Amino acid sequence: MNKQSQGHVSGKEKLQACTTLQEILEQATDFERTARDFYAALAPKVSKRIRFLVDELVIEEQAHYDLFLDLAKDPDVIHQIHIKINVPSSNKRFSDCIQLPELGENPDDQTILQYALGREQAAMDQYHALAESTPEGPLKDVFVFLAQEETEHKNELEKIYYEVVHSGGV
Repeated sequence: MNKQSQGHVSGKEKLQACTTLQEILEQATDFERTARDFYAALAPKVSKRIRFLVDELVIEEQAHYDLFLDLAKDPDVIHQIHIKINVPSSNKRFSDCIQLPELGENPDDQTILQYALGREQAAMDQYHALAESTPEGPLKDVFVFLAQEETEHKNELEKIYYEVVHSGGV
């Protein structure tokens, strides 16, 4: 009988389930950069009702991107960069968000808000999982901070979504 069918995980599977903190840092930097660029390109196309929100998202994503760039230069982070951690179960959804949707020239407010909510949920889940699995140090501190911040962003987006979609406007 095959050991894998009995719930055994091979050494190869264990290695594939791990990644380095450097790979995580690069992926998170890409996630924030693509979000910033997406929202910046989207801002002139959205309705006036939510333009303020998209402009805020550009600023927030830029701040996260800058944070990751600064971390990549931090000597304490450089010291930890080759540590392997388990790949969070949220990683696939998080990395999928780097692929951006095409919303056309006149995107609908509800579609934009749904997309933004999905990104915030993916980021919240990923940063929370990374905060749990990353060893003590500056990266863990950043992941804890970002998990909390993304939770706040998601809660704010949910309020705006309700106002725009269910109440007819902000």
